[in-house]
Amino acid sequence: MAIFDTHAHYLEEDFGDELIPLLEKMPELGVERIMAVGYSLESSREELELARRFPYIVSAAGIHPENCAGLPADWLSQLEEMLGCPEVKALGEIGLDYHYDGFDKALQADVFEQQLILAQKLDIPVIIHSRDACEDTMTMLRKYRPRGVVHCFSGSAETAREVVKLGMYVGFTGVLTFKNSKKAWAACEAVPLDRLLLETDSPYMAPVPHRGEKSHSGMIKYTAARMAELKGVSAEDMIEIARENGEMLFGI
Repeated sequence: MAIFDTHAHYLEEDFGDELIPLLEKMPELGVERIMAVGYSLESSREELELARRFPYIVSAAGIHPENCAGLPADWLSQLEEMLGCPEVKALGEIGLDYHYDGFDKALQADVFEQQLILAQKLDIPVIIHSRDACEDTMTMLRKYRPRGVVHCFSGSAETAREVVKLGMYVGFTGVLTFKNSKKAWAACEAVPLDRLLLETDSPYMAPVPHRGEKSHSGMIKYTAARMAELKGVSAEDMIEIARENGEMLFGI
């Protein structure tokens, strides 16, 4: 088993003193590689430091839509500097999120678009976050056609097919293991095997039988088993296919 968790957040604020011991035991749990994803300038730097410390971690740097307000004037140049580091394999996570009250749609769109333009300039894949903003997200993706993944996919099967037609990958979390996740199951079934990625979104979205716990990359085997059922392959093959897909996307 050679798991590639293509989307996780490993920050001291979430794991405290457990963080380093947890990451040290990942190879024992069958985890070969982790994409540690930033969502702000500060978290992106923290994930980059972990990638420098652990040979099986790579990182992504980006500004999440919930962190668009209050950015310094030079935020884009700071981000570009991080993206030039060899450990950083993607720009993310970026996107749109209209879930909570008080969001600034125009600001989110501006920050998202500037990062998509930067990704084009640097020829680097993107990691897309989209919550309650499907149509606006798809409009941006149609316009810029980035290489990348729509992570923690929550859209319809029809939208999943369009994402694939745009040349992108689709990532699924432990939500696949939840009861009554029929929308996610249908979307997963609609995505070809060569466009699927496995992810935890650690410390969130822990799969059954660990639902409600703090998630980590070692739990991804449960998501893989459910994805394998939906796609009609063995769990071992699903893990291998998803690993190869992740390596292809992120140039590893």
